[in-house]
Amino acid sequence: MSIKKFFLLCLCSIMAISCSTKEEIVYFDNAESLEGIENLLEYEPVIEENDVLRINVSSMNEEVVSPFQMNLGGQTSGGGGQNLSLTGYLVDVDGNIQFPILGKIPVAGKTRMEIETMLQTKIREYVTDAVVSVRIMNFRVTVLGEVRSPGRKDITDGRVSIPELIAMSGDITYNGKRENILVIREIEGVKQIGRVDMTSADVFKNPFYYLKQNDVVYVEPTYKQVKSAGFITSYTGVLSLFTSALSLYLLFSR
Repeated sequence: MSIKKFFLLCLCSIMAISCSTKEEIVYFDNAESLEGIENLLEYEPVIEENDVLRINVSSMNEEVVSPFQMNLGGQTSGGGGQNLSLTGYLVDVDGNIQFPILGKIPVAGKTRMEIETMLQTKIREYVTDAVVSVRIMNFRVTVLGEVRSPGRKDITDGRVSIPELIAMSGDITYNGKRENILVIREIEGVKQIGRVDMTSADVFKNPFYYLKQNDVVYVEPTYKQVKSAGFITSYTGVLSLFTSALSLYLLFSR
């Protein structure tokens, strides 16, 4: 009888350990606490050295703004497989771009909106209805680890949050840690490390909620996944090994 009790105790313990809790799986726990709160984070990425900008100048009369457009030799600016620096404005080491007619323009440290306003003001000295749009062509984020589709993600609208990136990557697998996502960021040559907890509603207050160009996001494996790389690959394997050993013990002890 004592052996049976011991077996049942071990079985219950293994089953309890192998189960995931709601807190480990569910996103944005206690999200109700955010109701009625205004946007907690305002973020607009700033331009850095070696960024490549796509700048389009438009007008009711396209001919009058053509001198302010980049000359691509008859090619469109979105040609696949082309060097980005040949289809956009490369920000040099001094934080400037060379813009037609206007010459050297300082852009590093400014947001897209600030650059649009600055260029539009300058160009309207020549073309009164000119409209300028700016996009970051090399805005990419790398996601690694326990997601269904890891890799480099191209961001077309110039801004992306952690939940959006996870959705683009096919969501976190059940073997990934949702409460301790690592973000590696570089600012002016200095690495910064951040942690994001997707299981808490406080994620919306996290300074790493919005990602910047060239960020690296890593979803760590759970303890169960790490152990699965070992000799005993799962709790099921542990249970099977235990029951086999117990069966042999009972067989030879009779």
